[in-house]
Amino acid sequence: MKIVIINYGAGNIQSIKFAIQRLGYTAVLSDDPEEIKSADKVIFPGVGEASSAMKMLNASGLQTLIPELKQPVLGICLGMQLMCNKSEEGNTTGLGIFDVDVVRFSKNVKVPQIGWNQITSLKSGLFDKVDDKEHIYLVHSFYAPLCDETIATSEYDVAYSAALKKDNFYGVQFHPEKSSEVGAQILKNFLSLESN
Repeated sequence: MKIVIINYGAGNIQSIKFAIQRLGYTAVLSDDPEEIKSADKVIFPGVGEASSAMKMLNASGLQTLIPELKQPVLGICLGMQLMCNKSEEGNTTGLGIFDVDVVRFSKNVKVPQIGWNQITSLKSGLFDKVDDKEHIYLVHSFYAPLCDETIATSEYDVAYSAALKKDNFYGVQFHPEKSSEVGAQILKNFLSLESN
């Protein structure tokens, strides 16, 4: 199985690569459109600020490639947020895969939300063998509100989308590569998904 982690300059890609190695697979880091298109599974990571990350995607031409991918694609953290319509962070236009706008947590809570939180209302094969109310690791100041594409929920000031799914696209707000055995199971499930 060919696993490609999109390397566009805005990701903690080494920790994702190591997490996949721990599952017995090898992942390739690449920004080459042909290599990405030929992958069986694509991981779209992201750490940092939305507008600068989107600029890097636009500069590489990957903003048009990613929404057209047909194999299972997993966006992680900022990667998931960039797959949404837009983000309040830097007033950024996203890839428009998930039909929801990313917003900032209110001033009622400390941001970023850092640490362990529960996920509930789990739907889709991405969460096979994962129990409701399991804990996952998050670091974020912005979130995707609940919507038709929500497949897992978390709560911090408000209930929000901990994961999204549309067709072959999946997104998780949390870091599976830092979420212990639960995160490993979610990555394993993603790698086991059938292509559409």
